[in-house]
Amino acid sequence: MKKHIFYTLLIVVLVSVGCDDILDRPQKTKANDETYWRSESDFRLYANEFYTQYFVGYSASWGVDYAPLRGYYFSDDVAYTGTQSNLENAIPSSRGSTSLASTSDLWLTKYASATWNFGWVRKVNIMIERLEKVGVNYLSEEAYNHWMGVARFFRAFEYHRLVWSFGDVPYYGTTFSEDNSDEMYKDRTPRKEVMEHVYDDLRFAFANIRTNDGAMYLNKDIAAGFITRIMLYEGTWQKYHNISQENAKKYLEFAQEAGDYVIGTGKYAISGDFRSLFGSFDLKGHPEVLMYRHYDAANATHAVASYSNGRESQNPSSNLALAKAFICNDGKPYQTSSVANADILDITNMIKTRDPRFEATFYNYPKIEASTLLYACKFISREGSSWVGTLPPQYGSMTNTNDYPVMRYSEVLLNWIEAKAELETLGGTAVTQADISISINAIRNRPLDNEAIALGVQQTAAMDLALINDSFDPARDSDVPALIWEIRRERRMEFVYEHTRLADIRRWKKLEYMDNNKYPDTMLGLWIDIANELPTYLVTTTRVMKADGTIVTYNGSNASDMVGFYIPTNANARDLFGDFNYLAPVGKAQIEQYADAGYTLTQTAGWF
Repeated sequence: MKKHIFYTLLIVVLVSVGCDDILDRPQKTKANDETYWRSESDFRLYANEFYTQYFVGYSASWGVDYAPLRGYYFSDDVAYTGTQSNLENAIPSSRGSTSLASTSDLWLTKYASATWNFGWVRKVNIMIERLEKVGVNYLSEEAYNHWMGVARFFRAFEYHRLVWSFGDVPYYGTTFSEDNSDEMYKDRTPRKEVMEHVYDDLRFAFANIRTNDGAMYLNKDIAAGFITRIMLYEGTWQKYHNISQENAKKYLEFAQEAGDYVIGTGKYAISGDFRSLFGSFDLKGHPEVLMYRHYDAANATHAVASYSNGRESQNPSSNLALAKAFICNDGKPYQTSSVANADILDITNMIKTRDPRFEATFYNYPKIEASTLLYACKFISREGSSWVGTLPPQYGSMTNTNDYPVMRYSEVLLNWIEAKAELETLGGTAVTQADISISINAIRNRPLDNEAIALGVQQTAAMDLALINDSFDPARDSDVPALIWEIRRERRMEFVYEHTRLADIRRWKKLEYMDNNKYPDTMLGLWIDIANELPTYLVTTTRVMKADGTIVTYNGSNASDMVGFYIPTNANARDLFGDFNYLAPVGKAQIEQYADAGYTLTQTAGWF
C-alpha cells in the first residue's frame, strides 16, 4: 500500500540558454515564464511549495504555525497560569501582508488561521492560468485535468482558511494587473458565494486528481480526506450560523460522499496503538495514515516533541473540562458509569477508568511543568517521555525527527459520521449501528501497547446506538441531539492539541464554552492530594478547590487540607467576549489603504 510523505522542498529551476551575450541570459535560478509550463515536471515543481504551506505537520525548526501542541493551544480545553488568554477585543493596526511568508499576527499565532493575505490565491491562479494558456497544448487531457485538480484543490484550501478567519473575503478567480484598481480594491464577496466557488473547486479536484501520483504527492485519497474536513466545517457553520440550510445540506452530503470514497477504497484501517501515530520515526506503510510528513536530521526537524518531553514547560495545559469529557471504558460518561472509582477525578484513577486515549495523551502522574499539572506527552515516543539523563537530539531542542500524520483515517471516519448525523437532522437517512461500527467503534477498538496495558488501561466498550438517548449524558447541552453530542465527544478525545477544537466550537456556534465564569472547569486541573503527590509544590500561591467550590490556599500549616481540584497559579477568568469574536476584524491599515485609493473595504460584522 502506498502512503504519502513529503520533505521540505527547495525549488530551484535551472533554465538552459544558448545566447553568447551574458547580459541577455535569463537568471539561472529562476524559471523563465515564456519557456516554462511545458511539462508535468514544470507544474509539479511549481506546486511543490504548496505542500509545506498546507500540509504543515509538526512545522520545521522552531516553527509553530499550524503545528500541533504549539500551534493549537487556544480553546476551552486548556487553562493558563495568571489571567486566561483573551479573545481578540480590538481592531489591530494591521492584519496581513502581500508576502507569501507567514506573518507574526495574533489571528495566526493564537487562532491558527489565515491573515488578510491573498498572495497564495494569486500564486495558485497563476498556475491555473498557465495550465489554460500553455499546459493545454503540451499535456495530455488526463495530465491537464490532474494538474488543474491539484491547483483548484489548493485554491479551495486557501479560501477555506480565509473564510475561516474573516467570513466574507474578496474572491479572485483570476489574476489581474497592478493597475486594475477595481480588482485590487475589491470589497468583500459574501461568504456564501465564496464557498460555492470552493465547493466547485473541490468537486473538480475530487473528479480529476489521480488516484496515485507518486508517494510524495497529493492524490484522490488525500484530497478526499481534506474534503471531509472542509465540507464538514462549512456545512455545520452554515447550519448553526443560519446562513443557508440548503448549502449546509449540500456541503455535508459532499463530506459524506468523500468519506464514502475513502472508506470504500479498502486501503485504510485503524491499526496500531494511538501513541505510535505521533511518536513514530517512520510512518511509512501505516494503515491508518493517508498522508504524513517525514522528518530526519538531513532534511527537516521540528521542536514539538521537545515541548512534550516532560521537562519543557506547558502553559497552557489541559484542564478539568477536557478531562471530564473523556468517556469511561464501559462506554459511558463518568456521571452514569458503573466502572469502579469513575467519579474520582485524579490522574491515577482516570488512567485506569477512561478511554485509552487519555493515558496515551498525558503523563500518568502530575507534573509541575504543566500549568494544570496535567502534562501532554502525546507527540513524543514512549522512550522520549520516560528518558532519564541527558536527552538525545531526537527528543530535545529543535532536532526532533518523529513523523506527523497529516491526514489519518480516524479523522475521515469522524468527519464522515458527524456529517451523516447532521444530515439526519436535515431530513437525511438515519445513522445506523453499522455506521457506528465502521467509524466510532473501529476507533475505540484500536489496539493497546504494552505500556498502557501495564498501567491497567482497557479498551472502551463499543457504542450501542440504541442506548444513546436523552438520558445518556446528564451534562449534554439540551440543544444538541444525543448522538451528535457523543460524536463531538469522540472528536474531543481523538484530537487533543490538534487542529480541531477551536474550529469545532466555532462551527457549532459554541464559543461560549470559553467563558470561564460559565464553565469554571475550564480554569481547573484534576483532583490532587498535594501533600502526598507533590509535597515540594506546597507554596503560598498553591490553591485547590474542594468539591463544594470552597477554595483553600496553602498557609504553611494546612498541608493535609490541600486536597481538591488544582487551581493554576494566579488563575483568573478571561475577559467577556461576544458573537463578533467568531470572525476576525480587518486591520486599520487595510481599511485605510482602500480609502486612500478611493475605495471601501467593509469591516467584519460586529467590529467597530
